[in-house]
Amino acid sequence: MSRHIAIDLGAESGRVILGTLQRGRLRMREIHRFPNGAVTADGTLRWDILRLFREVRIGLAKAARGGPVDSVACDSWGVDYVLLRGEGPPLSLPYTYRDERTFRSFAETGRTVSPRAAFAATGIASLSINTLYQLADDARRRPQVLRLADRFLLIGDAVSWLLSGVSRAEETLVSGSQLWDTRRRRWAWPLIAKAGIPRAIFPRVVAPGTRLGKLRPDLARETGLRRAAVLTTCAHDTAAAVAAVPAEKGDGWAYLSSGTWSLLGVELPRPKVDEAARRAGFTNETGYAGTTRFLKNLVGLWVLQECRREWREKGQVSDYGEITRLAASAPPLRSLLRLDDPRFLRRGDMVAKVRAYCRETGQPAPRTHGEVARCVLESLALLYRLEVDALEKLTGRKLATLHIVGGGSRNALLNQAAADATGRVVVAGPVEATAAGNILVQAAALHKLRGLAGIRAAVRASFPVATFRPRATPAWESALRRFRQLPNKPTQR
Repeated sequence: MSRHIAIDLGAESGRVILGTLQRGRLRMREIHRFPNGAVTADGTLRWDILRLFREVRIGLAKAARGGPVDSVACDSWGVDYVLLRGEGPPLSLPYTYRDERTFRSFAETGRTVSPRAAFAATGIASLSINTLYQLADDARRRPQVLRLADRFLLIGDAVSWLLSGVSRAEETLVSGSQLWDTRRRRWAWPLIAKAGIPRAIFPRVVAPGTRLGKLRPDLARETGLRRAAVLTTCAHDTAAAVAAVPAEKGDGWAYLSSGTWSLLGVELPRPKVDEAARRAGFTNETGYAGTTRFLKNLVGLWVLQECRREWREKGQVSDYGEITRLAASAPPLRSLLRLDDPRFLRRGDMVAKVRAYCRETGQPAPRTHGEVARCVLESLALLYRLEVDALEKLTGRKLATLHIVGGGSRNALLNQAAADATGRVVVAGPVEATAAGNILVQAAALHKLRGLAGIRAAVRASFPVATFRPRATPAWESALRRFRQLPNKPTQR
């Protein structure tokens, strides 16, 4: 038996989860959950990294009450980072990827580094949120901060440093930064120089499952975790979730990590860096055991999350279960959205944006909470259809099954819509794929499991899944034709 702690940080919440692996089966227990979200500082959107770490310490102390723990590791969302100098605190609160500077920097940096050149150098699709554009903005507007810094660490790696005192960048996390050459597996130095980012701040990169050391002595005393090793896991939450996809052998499946973002892709043995992939907006990020996550970042449940936030602030409906029930009773396929329209990336006034898009495209504007939610969920399912079809064309694979993991996999209305829209069998679960992947990568690092096959066997033995079969109806085919005709403004050129 082995016991491991997963620190799982998301844009809406963070969690500390205790996992026990015994005879190939994993049991997990949520020890501590805490809210997360952007804070406003001088008109910018930032992450309160010190508050997050305070919550992590609380969770670790709670986990220690259950007895000795073998290891601890952190995963997080990607692209955002902390600037550090020596052993001191962060030089400033880290920006969030939804701060307005990302859109500004994307346009400015694109004048010297084209999306085509950036993709050729890294294998990563050019999105305004990427670390490349954020650090380039620092180089232009905050050069004094970069001169002070001796390194940057992405959020999950920064928490690992706070735990262990060791600064390392984990490969699955940095591979999505658009600063890492996913084919050569090294920093993309020519691109970095062209963007004007100082070379001195780039940390050493290690693989998932690397031992960083023990907890800092003061933290070990405070929490009671005196023997726990600090490891790297798949520090990118999507990489951890993909490691925990309960797929059997073969390549006839795609995965969808469903949460704030929808990360849709397939697992490849090596990166696919060509013009067809670039123009289609697909990206090559590193997965566990050197695999490639060939995927596309889709807007995901962010739009519904923003609608919920607005409703909650107004004292209206706020529970996701209630929102889904209202959506299920609303008329189906009435109005549709291209959720990849850039307006939906920005925070604020989301309900108004949904209604405005519908009016602009000659569709009925949804009025009730249920109509808005159903419009968003069905539009998301149709977006999945377009992108799964694109995956088949790009890879030459026949994709008969779509594995949906993560928080969105508990939404039966969305799962059935995804099956109906895509014409594929949807296998939903586990909901806790990210935490399970985090923990099982730790277990494999400590030789409790054998590689990716052992991790996925443990997932299949440990978690139930729900299967949704497609129902072929003329209504969905008609909706797909309407959906294809809707305008959007893709970021790729």
